Amino acid sequence: MNMEKTIDESKQGEHLVIEQKEGNTRKLFIESYGCAMNFSDSEIVASILSEQGFNTTQNLEDADLVLVNTCSIRDKAEQTVRKRLEKYNAVKRINPKMKVGVLGCMAERLKTKFLEEEKIVDLVVGPDAYKDLPNLLAEVDEGRDAINVILSKEETYGDIAPVRLNTNGVTAFVSITRGCDNMCTFCVVPFTRGRERSRDPQSIIGEVNDLWNKGYKEITLLGQNVDSYLWYGGGLKKDFIKATEMQKATAVHFAQLLELCAKAQPKMRIRFSTSNPQDLTLDVIEMMAKYDNICKHIHLPVQSGSNRILKAMNRLHTREEYFELIDNIKRILPNSAISQDLIAGFPTETEQDHQDTLSLMEYVKYNFGYMFTYSERPGTMAERKMEDDVPEDVKKRRLAEIVQLQREHSEIKTKAYLNTTVEVLIERESKKSNEQWSGRTSQNIVAVFPKEHYKIGDLVNVKVTDCTSATLIGEATGYSKDN
Repeated sequence: MNMEKTIDESKQGEHLVIEQKEGNTRKLFIESYGCAMNFSDSEIVASILSEQGFNTTQNLEDADLVLVNTCSIRDKAEQTVRKRLEKYNAVKRINPKMKVGVLGCMAERLKTKFLEEEKIVDLVVGPDAYKDLPNLLAEVDEGRDAINVILSKEETYGDIAPVRLNTNGVTAFVSITRGCDNMCTFCVVPFTRGRERSRDPQSIIGEVNDLWNKGYKEITLLGQNVDSYLWYGGGLKKDFIKATEMQKATAVHFAQLLELCAKAQPKMRIRFSTSNPQDLTLDVIEMMAKYDNICKHIHLPVQSGSNRILKAMNRLHTREEYFELIDNIKRILPNSAISQDLIAGFPTETEQDHQDTLSLMEYVKYNFGYMFTYSERPGTMAERKMEDDVPEDVKKRRLAEIVQLQREHSEIKTKAYLNTTVEVLIERESKKSNEQWSGRTSQNIVAVFPKEHYKIGDLVNVKVTDCTSATLIGEATGYSKDN
């Protein structure tokens, strides 16, 4: 397991492919970086452009239109995109008719500056403007640069049926919220994706049912902060206070949405990501315990174990409140896996603050985690108000200590599965052997085992005989009762 890579970047730079639509003659090459929401958004974009005559291609050189869906969460992510644009530029010299567009958070953050800085870019589109792509492409086709980065207060794309890209036909993302109202001082998301609004639950259930009918076995409900999902008929979450008494009485919160999904398709696995400690309520944890098909894994970013640093980050929870939440998860869901996000070297972080983070990790003993050094992001409160004063060598040393401790905890957690039987959904061939399948348990732990007669999409019971710090190794003992 690469501890320095986020769950949301595990498919970073992946080429996305869809089935070809008969009659389409233009070719689209689309590439996504960053969070799972970006990958979900790319599926929406592919759906919109499919109606505009585009089929996707895996070959960059064949493309009439090249789109890169971008991330701004860290400087490294932005630099990766700029390097890809250099590659596109080389191809464009050979094929000058090829058009290049930038989508997503980086487009929203840089806006018109992108057109000035990157001379090959013809199109800049923010996360809420994808429905305007047909109009923007018409502008580009007429030889003009095009840009739309206006943030919306209503757009959820709930009326668009996403085209599943590079799919294994087994797992899929279902977006339930957009934007974020939390103003963590290190994060650009509220500035690039706007205020928080939720999608109509009926459209979500409709998408879940459609995926099941198409053979999918697992979905992940997506949002910057899924636990704050709130549907009361439309509108921003912050305006719920103005809702009518009837709207408030019939509002759907996240725990209720989880139950609706679980009951709609009892044999489909339900995951969700990402949670925020301040919004993860007991009724969500209890709902997870109530339904077997809601996966027993909670990704619960903490960012720091120091109350002083948490306050500086504008995280609306304390160390003690986080411990209480962890205690409740372990009490209600004793078989649940818990994972984390941590930042090393936030401005003013002292050695004691760092030790507080390590002690928090010792208390929780996460199954796995995603850890980074602090990266100053333009426009955030931390960038505007705080000096990035922790030396790089100190950041790297603290990160190394965090990563090492997480590896130790991950090994403890995986070893606990030895000589037990786990249920695994087969997702793909193992990266290390074409004679083995790879899949995940309910706890989001990867397991590999000999293929035998099983196939992708099967739910099988696997007896764990060995493990690494990140992977269970075993042998299938038969199909799960829910297969």
